[in-house]
Amino acid sequence: MSHDENTARLKRPDLSLEENNYLLMLGERIRELRARRGMTRKMLAQQSGVSERYLAQLETGHGNISIILLRQIAEGLGFPLVDIVREEPEQSPELTLLVQYLSRFPPKTHEWARRVLQGELESSARDARRQRVAFIGLRGAGKTTLGTMLAEQRGVPFLELAKVIEQEAGAELSEIFSLYGQSAYRRYERRALEAVAEQHEAFVLVAGGSIVSEPATFDLLLSSCFTIWLRASPEEHMARVMAQGDYRPMKGNQEAMEDLKRILAGRSAMYSKADAIVDTSGKSLDESFAEVLEAVTR
Repeated sequence: MSHDENTARLKRPDLSLEENNYLLMLGERIRELRARRGMTRKMLAQQSGVSERYLAQLETGHGNISIILLRQIAEGLGFPLVDIVREEPEQSPELTLLVQYLSRFPPKTHEWARRVLQGELESSARDARRQRVAFIGLRGAGKTTLGTMLAEQRGVPFLELAKVIEQEAGAELSEIFSLYGQSAYRRYERRALEAVAEQHEAFVLVAGGSIVSEPATFDLLLSSCFTIWLRASPEEHMARVMAQGDYRPMKGNQEAMEDLKRILAGRSAMYSKADAIVDTSGKSLDESFAEVLEAVTR
């Protein structure tokens, strides 16, 4: 089928195929949630302040709605906005009830609950996870160097998730971002991690520092691998990157350092979910490697 014929079949020819598919998914979800509430389109229009005509366009994939109107519709339906706009399939009723139940308790109990569930559900796979070690952390923490050393010591493949992503996409990372954007990169990242877990029983993996930005992918990493956060101070991160010959971080001088500190602070809560934390600040390579070995064998 030609490009012109494909365009003619789209609900919104002015948008891409991916954008059209998202609008169709969004419309179907709103229609399903409205039915679940037992609401007619007229009732939802009254509750949300959005016209019936516009709701009809939206539910059939023709409407490109603003976030403000979508928020009104979410309030009219009585569902959180995030439940309406997410791209993943609707979660099961059991998971919805579980999330609602846990939300009744203070945040400090959530980590405990996650570890209890993880221990119960993955007890049989615990030994298998120990055969798969993944390093996380910011650039300059020593992931590649220590990861290579550990893979050689264990006699297992050393893998860099970034390179697996490029193989999956058939393009370099820079091309993926420039041609397809952040969301496409995250999809390739998930597929690459799934492929690594399916194809290898044992390995040492270096993940990108931003993998914690996608909770579902990070959860897959935590459940599939024994994960180690290689931590270092912002100053050491910067110095090590520069020692590798990359002076780009210093183009903004103090601003670059402040950005690095903000990134580290923003990701630390997720990084800390790792099975082990090895702080490489002020330590020699041998000292850091000894701590890594202790972490994977304890």
